Amino acid sequence: MTDEQFESLVARLEQEQARNPAAYRRKVLALAFAGYAYIGAVLLLALLLLLGSLALTVKAAAAGIKLAIVFGAFLWMIVRAMWVKLDPPTGREVTRQEAPELFALLDQLQRELKVRARFHHVLITDDFNAAVVQTPRLGILGWHVNHLIIGLPLMKALTRKQLAAVLAHEMGHLAGGHARLGNWIYRLRLGWARLAHMLREAQSAGSFVFRPFFDRFVPYFAAVSFPLARANEYEADAASARLTSPTAAAAALTTVNVMGAYLSTRFWPELHKKADDHARPQFSPYADMGRALTANVEPEALKSWLGEAMARKTSVADTHPALADRLRAIEQEPRLAPPGPGESADGLLGSALAPITEEFDRRWQHAIAPAWERRHQQVQEDRKRLAELDARAAELDFEERLQRAHLTEEVGAGADAALEMFRLLNAENPAHAPASFALGLRLLQRDDDAGIALIERAIELDDEALAPGAALLRDYHAKHGRDEEARRWHARWAERQNELYAAEVERNNVTAKDTFEPHGLSDEQLESLRQQLAAVPGVRKAWLVRKRVRSLPERPHLVLGFTTTPWWAFPTAKRMRATQDRIIERVVFPLSTAVLCVEGANARIGKRMRKVAGGRIY
Repeated sequence: MTDEQFESLVARLEQEQARNPAAYRRKVLALAFAGYAYIGAVLLLALLLLLGSLALTVKAAAAGIKLAIVFGAFLWMIVRAMWVKLDPPTGREVTRQEAPELFALLDQLQRELKVRARFHHVLITDDFNAAVVQTPRLGILGWHVNHLIIGLPLMKALTRKQLAAVLAHEMGHLAGGHARLGNWIYRLRLGWARLAHMLREAQSAGSFVFRPFFDRFVPYFAAVSFPLARANEYEADAASARLTSPTAAAAALTTVNVMGAYLSTRFWPELHKKADDHARPQFSPYADMGRALTANVEPEALKSWLGEAMARKTSVADTHPALADRLRAIEQEPRLAPPGPGESADGLLGSALAPITEEFDRRWQHAIAPAWERRHQQVQEDRKRLAELDARAAELDFEERLQRAHLTEEVGAGADAALEMFRLLNAENPAHAPASFALGLRLLQRDDDAGIALIERAIELDDEALAPGAALLRDYHAKHGRDEEARRWHARWAERQNELYAAEVERNNVTAKDTFEPHGLSDEQLESLRQQLAAVPGVRKAWLVRKRVRSLPERPHLVLGFTTTPWWAFPTAKRMRATQDRIIERVVFPLSTAVLCVEGANARIGKRMRKVAGGRIY
């Protein structure tokens, strides 16, 4: 099913759901059970074939045992894929004694919504999010544990009344049974996805029995269940407006969208950039976040983020409707009302607020430290390199000037100075794909349509630019309401992703059925490989061939086969794996290369490689 077909089907099904929600819910449940029935029928067939194979061993032991192994492995693969367990969510649990005001609010919402189920755990996380998660104690038999997850950044971005609206929305999911049904459908689809992946990776001969199921039924079920999930969001929004007020619900929706944009595009990037000048992450983001949210955001920036949020359209990329549609459903206009000093909802945590904030800050400092230190070191090296390039600016070649432009933006005079350098480079050599892409990207970031042609030119010049370029143009056109262009570029991006995935699968799997050809490397490249292999302990002999591939044949793929066992010893998996790991870690190949030991299970592959002229290189 193509993206356009999926989108069209969802649009039609949403109308069906709106006409009769109860009947539509029954339809989704019936389809889910039909999927279970199909998997169960295949399981039963595999079990019967396994039992038949075991019975055959009485008359033909060898044949029966072989068939039993095949059918038993197939049966186990299905069972293992469909046994999906959802781990409980993690976070810092708060108790009624620590946060009495928060639990009083939850009790009030529970009474007003007449929700019988209670929250067994209330968890505070470091995410900008709130959610209800149900995990079954007994698997498919149920007996659910209810978790309420509230992000500390979310509490800092909202007033108490706005947080009440958010919690009412989440409790609306619980009251309507959305969480339980949604989790069940999620586990079901996850199990199907895992089964499809395992069959594809194992290249199972029995996968043909699932082909109609995965090619037709699973995409159809995804489309059918989609309107139900989106309708649940609208229903939860209505519960939020009813329990608090339409204005509070509108303010919560608006503020979440705008403050979320501030945190992701301003707060965190500016904090991470401090690694340029500070060797250690000695900052407290969660302690500072409240002040930043209430005092450090310019009105112009807030207006810009609000405009982007309101312009965003509801799509099949997310079951949550866009902000404009959610506000329209509760008959409200956008209401941006961030909390003033001392008004944020994190005060509901009571005595737990300070230790939770300190814990999150310590955990952030510990988790970010390795990446922070790497960035600090890289920036110092980049600054040194930029100073060298600046010192000989008049004599730089084109590639060095391109590098200078990038470094100027990242660690030098900044984006405006670098933009002029990219303009000059592109004017000098319009056929240079990286320069065209670099300039086009920066123009699109400034909402300049002139960047479109530059990205398209880079894609024409270099197919490596197709995947990132198509994604960039898709998002840019979607942002500016050009849906037809966005769909066209999304289709090209999806097609390219499928090509890349197929190429990866083909290159990651080497079998004795593959066709091997001479490697085609130069004498200099071979000599370099020989010297590197000589420095790897455990390598006795090595062969290098080129695998004939169907996906992206213009990208050659090599296979290096090696031996590590003396003639007088038995091969061991531990020795072969250790040598393979050392080769992958230490040897630099000129092309994409698969590395494998051609002993033991891969002996037949080794025989095929030895027949290729010039294959022995060590």
